[in-house]
Amino acid sequence: MPADAAVVADAVVGVLEAEGRPVLRVSAENFLRPRSLRLEHGPHDPDAGYEGWYDTYALLREVLDPLGPGGAGTWLPALWDAERDRATRQSRRAAPPGAVLVLTGPFLLRWELSGALDAVVHLQTSAAAQRRRLPAADVDRVVGAWARYLEETDPASRADLVVRCEDPRHPALVLP
Repeated sequence: MPADAAVVADAVVGVLEAEGRPVLRVSAENFLRPRSLRLEHGPHDPDAGYEGWYDTYALLREVLDPLGPGGAGTWLPALWDAERDRATRQSRRAAPPGAVLVLTGPFLLRWELSGALDAVVHLQTSAAAQRRRLPAADVDRVVGAWARYLEETDPASRADLVVRCEDPRHPALVLP
């Protein structure tokens, strides 16, 4: 759930900034594909939601690779404005030395991003909790896409931290 991820990311950013670390904040929601591609198979298709909504390769090209080892150190905070359904036309930014990227979004442990992230917090949320908190029009796509993600990637076993987030007011750290 994007709102849950934002709450966790805000807490992480707060701690890092309190320690004097420069923080770069990016949301995968700013790397969506154009609406015509996202909705090519209809708004409810979970496979399209999993495979076609996020431009994972643009996220790699514009953010993760440039900020990674050997990268140029310049990054793009957003590529796509979903509301206007067009490119944001933002300028590249130079990352300050020692900057930490805090990236939020679904499906971040897919194979395409393997090795691109140093640490991952997985928010574990049941299908029932998702259904309660999603707009009705999004339920089939999001819950189905998330189920496929869980089955194909097993993110809880691959994440550095797992936070159970059935109720965002009461997150719980899942201990190994």
